[in-house]
Amino acid sequence: MSGTLWGIGLGPGDPELVTVKAARLIGAADVVAFHSARHGRSISRGIAEPYMRPGQIEEHLVYPVTTETTDHPGGYQGAIDEFYEQAAARLAAHLAAGRDVALLAAGDPLFYSSYMHMHRRLADRFRAEIVPGITSVSAASAALGTPLVEGEQVLTVLPGTMPVDELTARLRETDAAAIMKLGRTFPGVRQALADAGRLDDAYYVERASSTRQRVLAAADVDEADVPYFSITLVPGPTPTTGVASLVGAKHRGAPTYTSEAATVAGQRTTAAAADTQVPTLGSPLLATPSTAEGTEHHDALALRTETSPRVESVSAAGEVVVVGLGPGAADWTTPEVTAALDEATDLVGYTTYIDRVPERAGQRRHASDNKVESERAAMALDLAKRGARVAVVSSGDPGVFAMAAAVLEVSAEPQFKDVPVRVLPGLTAANAVASRVGAPLGHDYAMISLSDRLKPWEVVAQRLSAVAAADMAIAIYNPASSQRRWQVGAMREILLVHRDPETPVVLGRDVGGPTESVRVVTLAELNPDEVDMRTLLIIGASTTTAFDTPEGTRVFTARRYEHA
Repeated sequence: MSGTLWGIGLGPGDPELVTVKAARLIGAADVVAFHSARHGRSISRGIAEPYMRPGQIEEHLVYPVTTETTDHPGGYQGAIDEFYEQAAARLAAHLAAGRDVALLAAGDPLFYSSYMHMHRRLADRFRAEIVPGITSVSAASAALGTPLVEGEQVLTVLPGTMPVDELTARLRETDAAAIMKLGRTFPGVRQALADAGRLDDAYYVERASSTRQRVLAAADVDEADVPYFSITLVPGPTPTTGVASLVGAKHRGAPTYTSEAATVAGQRTTAAAADTQVPTLGSPLLATPSTAEGTEHHDALALRTETSPRVESVSAAGEVVVVGLGPGAADWTTPEVTAALDEATDLVGYTTYIDRVPERAGQRRHASDNKVESERAAMALDLAKRGARVAVVSSGDPGVFAMAAAVLEVSAEPQFKDVPVRVLPGLTAANAVASRVGAPLGHDYAMISLSDRLKPWEVVAQRLSAVAAADMAIAIYNPASSQRRWQVGAMREILLVHRDPETPVVLGRDVGGPTESVRVVTLAELNPDEVDMRTLLIIGASTTTAFDTPEGTRVFTARRYEHA
């Protein structure tokens, strides 16, 4: 029999506002699925975490974009539609295999929720049931402590993404309003409130029901500091009780108000909820954690760290170890790194690198794409803060264009000052490629990343020119990608200003891997079309020599100059 898709409403943020039914179904489900942006922190998973149990399969559905800026050929809508189709296919595979899937939704599953997109794509093939949740509108109203509507008054719920003129017209016509989807839209929302003559009666509620809940007059909110999880309310009745009356319609001084309810929520324990025996759904429960590509055991601890006292009872054994696997071959992973991987309770890293580590029973794997280094570091440190032994996995050496710097940078933040961090070295890709042809890095050399994603191309070009003028061999990391194609040609032109066209260049691709190839060409012959992200280049110096042998071309850079 096919499994059941459960659309689980989690409420607005406080784990104690999750319904009894939702808590029971979360704990009993075979698969727990949740969405997040590319940073990987899932608010929904953070709310549900106290009710989950070890061994559940987790499906982490990561949005490819959160703004309308995208290289997708179909634009923003094309990228989102493709994502929803792929996400639905992942959930359908579980349902077809007879697994019950709990798809988490902050608030209510059918109220501005991502769940709806999965429901449309799956409910015609599988049993689908909705567990309603408390909406953010209700939570924000409770934070205000005042009715939104009474008697015959009409409440209008509006998305902040509407054009300002349309939003203004609707605000003029309604008795009361709740405006969702703030964040970057807030300046337009405030302008619409002002144009409609409703600004003095509007209130701003941020992260309703969480310990970071704030209530302010909408006129006094800093536009640069508005998160997506906030809402603007225009009550119908004039507030006479609650926080709204304290803030005041004329917002005299506009004091920031953190409600007592939020403070109390931070003192509650959710441990009892996590330890509660949860009835099953009648289907066999799987005890094998998921390690499939794309699934990620992210904690969204931006919320949980603030709400669960269990975070404070941290094991002193928690630590982060940043390890380098070497560039490809398993034999190149050091025994020290292998031991650290075996001892880890959690692995964190880019999916491609995580997949190189043999699976071990009970070990959690947190895979993500290769563009969220800071977020990945923060998650690893958060796990360690709660007692986990975390191995952050890099290819090559973790201190060379890899995760060690990112982890150490984030670990300097005050909340992580007590989390120990170790770095274990690995064989670098540059040394591996060099070994295949001899010793092209036998004398002074530099390592330069050609990627301009984290630094401007002007800096890359300046460094290339300086190192070339200094007559050192150069190991070029990250030379190209599917979207970054012109930099190799630009690099070649910069180097030719200082280097002989016959300078040897080593192209090593997937060295140590199943598709390894190593070739030696001249700088003049270097073809950018033959270079991709899995290629490492070594550009020789004036003292670099290439010669042919029966085993292939050998390259070395002399350790002495003729005049020495």
